[in-house]
Amino acid sequence: MGRRKAALSGQLADMDLRLLKVFKAVVECGGFTPAEIHLNLANSTISNYISDLEKRLDMRLCERGRAGFSLTEQGQTVYSATLELLSAIDQFKNTINQSHNRILGDLHLGFAEHMLGVHNSSILKALSQFSLTAPEVNIRISTMSSDDVISALLNQQVDIGITVISQPYPELTTLKLFDEEMLLYCAQDHPLFSRTDEIDAAELRQYRFVESPRLMPGREIHPDMKLWNKQAIAHHQEARATLILSGHYLGFLPRHLVSNWRLEKDLKPLLTDQYGYTNTFKALWRNRQHNKLIIQLFTECLAESAI
Repeated sequence: MGRRKAALSGQLADMDLRLLKVFKAVVECGGFTPAEIHLNLANSTISNYISDLEKRLDMRLCERGRAGFSLTEQGQTVYSATLELLSAIDQFKNTINQSHNRILGDLHLGFAEHMLGVHNSSILKALSQFSLTAPEVNIRISTMSSDDVISALLNQQVDIGITVISQPYPELTTLKLFDEEMLLYCAQDHPLFSRTDEIDAAELRQYRFVESPRLMPGREIHPDMKLWNKQAIAHHQEARATLILSGHYLGFLPRHLVSNWRLEKDLKPLLTDQYGYTNTFKALWRNRQHNKLIIQLFTECLAESAI
């Protein structure tokens, strides 16, 4: 009986790396369709790339169809090997960069949505300084919900995240950047909007609230919040603001965001001293990084801009 031919014959070419990067993106996005925007490619093109990779490796990497997208066992092996390969390539670039005193490679930043507002000066200064110091580095920025930034970091989908964290993560290094004031709001059509007398805390329990990260079970910042009637969930700021503006819900929004959207006349803060709180935004990155030089340089720029 003849020996089975190696699934991956010959040397890895640029096209192989391209196919592996597309495969990695599809896995991390959770399917072909979600990866379209991420890759800026049509669904049919992505499908052709994955088919080409499966032929190249002689493996079935994933299942796609009505049941949704899922990795095969071989696909999981290839995904893990792809992460190792791309990490090794980045490490090689990092070593060469240091020897030539040039900085090449990629930097993927993950920002919590709508966090810039009045705080954008420190981020802009850091990006400006980094772009001057490392003009050949390719920068990519993704915005997502606050909790998704942490997931993206831990899953190695972004290099540096800027968000609010509710618990420590031993595997992440943090750098404090700025604070954000959060207030409880109601809209014009809500019964509490026109009230001029003092609102009793117990009275709030009869109204509906929009659940946000700080109102999730175990994350409440005030004991009263455990008793609130949370009938809607919106962890994205814009979605939460929409529900509050409907006049049927109370919810938390950043003061600067209400001001930026010019909603001061449409939204009224309630019991600010009792329920207002501060979010502290931090830059976070994994302790063990494959592109350490680029990460170190950008975080140094952030530290300088935050002073």
